[in-house]
Amino acid sequence: MSQIFTILFDLDGTLVDTAPDLMRAHNFVMKKFGYPTKSTEEIRNLVGQGAGAMIGRSIWGQAKKEFGKVKDEEIKREMVKDFVDYYGKNIINESTLIKGVKKFLIWAKEKKISMAVCTNKQEHLAIDLLKKIGIYDFFEYVAGSNTFDYCKPDPRHLTSVIEILDGDIKKTLMIGDSETDANAAKAAGLPVILLEDGYTEKNINEIYHNHLIKDFVGVEKIVSEYL
Repeated sequence: MSQIFTILFDLDGTLVDTAPDLMRAHNFVMKKFGYPTKSTEEIRNLVGQGAGAMIGRSIWGQAKKEFGKVKDEEIKREMVKDFVDYYGKNIINESTLIKGVKKFLIWAKEKKISMAVCTNKQEHLAIDLLKKIGIYDFFEYVAGSNTFDYCKPDPRHLTSVIEILDGDIKKTLMIGDSETDANAAKAAGLPVILLEDGYTEKNINEIYHNHLIKDFVGVEKIVSEYL
């Protein structure tokens, strides 16, 4: 194995607080199609399984009674397309790095730790966001929801990236913020560092994790235990 250690990161809610821009894209679509808008806090509970899941979870309670199954799916696809188009043009208006991220990535790079992003965001959106927010060059690989034929919580989303990096699954950990990340990592046999205020509606104590962090300040100490 060429890498001494590998860290896999989720993106939304883990490296970047993207909720404000996701909220604006979500509400643009909801207004267009006549559904209720959401607050930034409500959006945090819907993110993590991709744009389609977010749109579906947001409207299905109201929409299910209004149109049949076939029409539901057609409208959902149209809504997702509009969401991706709008979001792609407004991807970094208000999104910000989670506190301590840049310093931690610099430290990890100095330690020659291999790093990759495993997100359920579409790959081109993830890469664009990472570039525009200034941390793309820290990562050796970016896997989005459409990179493989599977995505989180399928553990292969993580294990495939480890293989691509020529890493060792026994020398890898996952940093995420939701049950989607934690379940994928647990199934892959990886330790999980979980952010406390993640993009999830679940209580943090209900989600599998080895370590809890508020942000990336001081995370070097935790990771050093695994090196």
